[in-house]
Amino acid sequence: MRKTKLKSLTCFFVLFGCLMGTSQAVADEIKVAVASNFYPTMKVIAKRYELKTAGSTGHHKVILIPGSSGKHYAQIMNGAPFDIFFSADIERARLLEQEGKIVAGTRFTYALGKLILWSSIDNYVDSKGAVLNKKDFRYLAIANPKLSPYGKSAEEALKSLKLWTNLKERLVQGENIAQTFQFIFSGNAKLGFVAYSQIMNPGLSIDGSFWEVPQSIYKPIEQQAVLLKDSYIGRDFLSFVKSDESLSITYESGYGLP
Repeated sequence: MRKTKLKSLTCFFVLFGCLMGTSQAVADEIKVAVASNFYPTMKVIAKRYELKTAGSTGHHKVILIPGSSGKHYAQIMNGAPFDIFFSADIERARLLEQEGKIVAGTRFTYALGKLILWSSIDNYVDSKGAVLNKKDFRYLAIANPKLSPYGKSAEEALKSLKLWTNLKERLVQGENIAQTFQFIFSGNAKLGFVAYSQIMNPGLSIDGSFWEVPQSIYKPIEQQAVLLKDSYIGRDFLSFVKSDESLSITYESGYGLP
């Protein structure tokens, strides 16, 4: 009889331990919606964070969901279960704050984006962007201005250069800046506007030529993040993003620092 009771107690504690372990794993996991342009950089930062928080009790897990800022915003407004949102602009982060969808006081700028005109062809894009006036290209790729802040900046730049109307029929729009990059990288578009950080991606060998668009002809791309669900891991991860270690990764990835 005593052996039977001991066996039952042992099974109970094993089961209890398994349940606690499962609960701990769920509690240590966050879902982060991140703008497509920052996704490669965020993968590096998230991996570094996971390694730093690894210990005898497990480690924090950061699940990244890349996409356009416009789509992420719509998903959040419709109840998507994200814990943090890294937008490619101020507008969506500010709107979520106004709608009461974020943890108060958590909105901050994490990076300053830079727009470039890029072609995968060497020596094709000149140092002043005069290639836009030659019109020896069939397609000019930009991200959808309604969904992507980088697409909006590309539109602003073309309008500042008095080229928007003349080049509008040649535009091919990507759903986000990642798809726009692929249009050019694959050669389907001879050139287009992308994020400087994309050609600085350490995971890719990027060839071609580019022109860094003067920031005087488009509004600053101030990228902001917000905490959507309050939790220890959420706040801890955002603190890590603000650390010198993460800021160094951001800078080396082709962004300006706030």
